[in-house]
Amino acid sequence: MIDFKGHRIEKAIILTCVRWYLAYPLSYRNLKEMMRERGIEVDHSNIYRWVRKFTPKLEAVFRKGNKRPVGKSWRADETYIKIKGQWRYLYRAVDRDGQTIDFLLTAHRDKQAALDALQEETGHAFEIRQSKYLNNLVEQDHRAIKRIIRPMLGFKTFNSAYCTLCGIELMHMIKKRQMTSTEGHILSVAKQFYSLAA
Repeated sequence: MIDFKGHRIEKAIILTCVRWYLAYPLSYRNLKEMMRERGIEVDHSNIYRWVRKFTPKLEAVFRKGNKRPVGKSWRADETYIKIKGQWRYLYRAVDRDGQTIDFLLTAHRDKQAALDALQEETGHAFEIRQSKYLNNLVEQDHRAIKRIIRPMLGFKTFNSAYCTLCGIELMHMIKKRQMTSTEGHILSVAKQFYSLAA
């Protein structure tokens, strides 16, 4: 259970702000305006702090037993994220059905570290085949992540980028129905997200 004690804003509003920021192409200032239109005064710096504080906790709950298993054929590729004006490497892997396996953000190009992370996440040894056509799936999947990141206008710190990317990847996996459900019926994407903080 994630602890929300000590916050003057109620849990539901905090989670809504965090979810909207991670799920849609919005800036912190956009969210501040959206909350004001709903009669809630929230500073954009508070939303920033909530994303930094709660995203890693929500992602950890998801990975602890809520993530569905993925297939045995994977596609991995790198893309670039700007952090403090410098391009950094984001390695992402999906299976043949487009389900997200994992991601790795590094300051320097490090293919071996990405492969090690993949092996640790899946628990399987694997063989590498290079084919530009096989990577079309993961390259298309990068677009969903880049679409959310674009209005953020770059990250100021590596840690902030990592926390935010954890959340964006989490929302992307939930949207792709990668979260297991303990209920007999399928919950909406929003309810699945909120259930992680229950």
